[in-house]
Amino acid sequence: MARKAPAPWILSVDIGTSSVRAIVFDKDGRAMPDLLAQIHYAMKTSRDGGVEADPEILSHNVESVIDGALARAGPSASEICAVATSCFWHSLIGVMSDGRPATPVYIWADTRSSSMVHVLRQHFDERAVHSRTGCVFHSSYLPAKLLWLSRTVPEVFRRTARWMSFGEYFQGRVFHRYLCSHSMASATGLYQQNSRTWDTELLRFLDAAPEKLSPLARLKETLTDMEAAYAARWTALRSVAWLPALGDGACSNIGCGCISPERLAIMVGTSGALRVMHETESIEIPEGLWCYRADEKRFLIGGALSNGGLLYTWLRETLQLGDSVALEERLAAEQPDQHGLTMLPFLAGERSMGWHSEARGAIVGLSVHTRPIEILRAGLESVALRFAQVADAIREVTPGIREVVASGGALLSSRTWTQIMADVLGHLVIASGEKEASSRGAALLALESLGFAPGLDAFSASMGEIFEPDPGKHEVYRRARARQEQLYSLLINQT
Repeated sequence: MARKAPAPWILSVDIGTSSVRAIVFDKDGRAMPDLLAQIHYAMKTSRDGGVEADPEILSHNVESVIDGALARAGPSASEICAVATSCFWHSLIGVMSDGRPATPVYIWADTRSSSMVHVLRQHFDERAVHSRTGCVFHSSYLPAKLLWLSRTVPEVFRRTARWMSFGEYFQGRVFHRYLCSHSMASATGLYQQNSRTWDTELLRFLDAAPEKLSPLARLKETLTDMEAAYAARWTALRSVAWLPALGDGACSNIGCGCISPERLAIMVGTSGALRVMHETESIEIPEGLWCYRADEKRFLIGGALSNGGLLYTWLRETLQLGDSVALEERLAAEQPDQHGLTMLPFLAGERSMGWHSEARGAIVGLSVHTRPIEILRAGLESVALRFAQVADAIREVTPGIREVVASGGALLSSRTWTQIMADVLGHLVIASGEKEASSRGAALLALESLGFAPGLDAFSASMGEIFEPDPGKHEVYRRARARQEQLYSLLINQT
């Protein structure tokens, strides 16, 4: 199959919060599943809200999947013309002047900096900052994390020469050069979306000069001339272009074909997100939603949930329900909201819409009659109900949405959950047929930026099963949503 795929090829590396994979795509944007390598791993967590990764272990995992993909390609690896990288947004690592890590890799789910949000709000007009950065003050973004580090580990903060995402750090290991794409920068909370520059006012307050961040780079500004050890290890990649790492959410939208305001992307992996893409020179950032970039000309408007597949896995394991076809059948047999439970799914704090880092999960309505499968069903429904809030806000600023496209391993592995989403949203949901949406999106952007395609609309995305909403179930969920919002108001939204 590999020999028949049209060249040139793109090696796409996808660095996620639960796995790392590398896969090859051909010139037509089609994945070659025979040339896939993947490693699963787990973040280190702590009781105080810490969620982090060891940069050495994570780097080793990325190197290993690249090794694996190249080994599977064999001599055909010579068809690879570029390496594209999709990496989780909102990560932070401090790097010393000699290139060694000064800190672990902190990710969006780490809430230890939540106390700094109040400090930031005392010094800045949050609405003004949001209107230019597209980000509110929250523990998932870099302003709170940098302020927290400067106050809790000042000696580490002082000896850090550069602050960056993990994608930048890994590429710096390979090339001894750091570049930050506008896509990755746009989700830091330190970047001005319309002027495409670092926000100097915030950086000045955080004692983090622009020189301590990676230079902003266009996608066409590729990395070449890798370090000798890597050139010897990956001979097929010695002369190819490496694009700056891109945000995984933007890549996912592109990979599943949601590249215009007519298509809303819903993704549920470990976390979850709703995103719609706009191609325009500048944008007015709506309140309540975030705004990031896919590249220099494409914006994404949306909302994010910290608790998606993470909640499903935690409930399934905690309730000892196993992982089987029978479990999916039991979930499907439960009727909408029949359990009578109201759940706030905030195991890892809240992002959209209220942005309370310190929020925690709650279940109300338990009785001696409540069964474990009902608690799991209530959890899946609770996530969908939170998505409905975000969807309503997006529809207000993007009224022309015609289709909702679903992606993400957690959601698409459960037909029941996908149907719940359609019933809660009251909108037809189409399952994406692209199993590697983030990897594919990074590859398509590479093909476009390197001149192998006239635009992203030259590639069509595969679509799968269609889930029609049930009006009666939608009405049941509308009432369940009202209960959830009332519980949220009582327990979370008291400030």
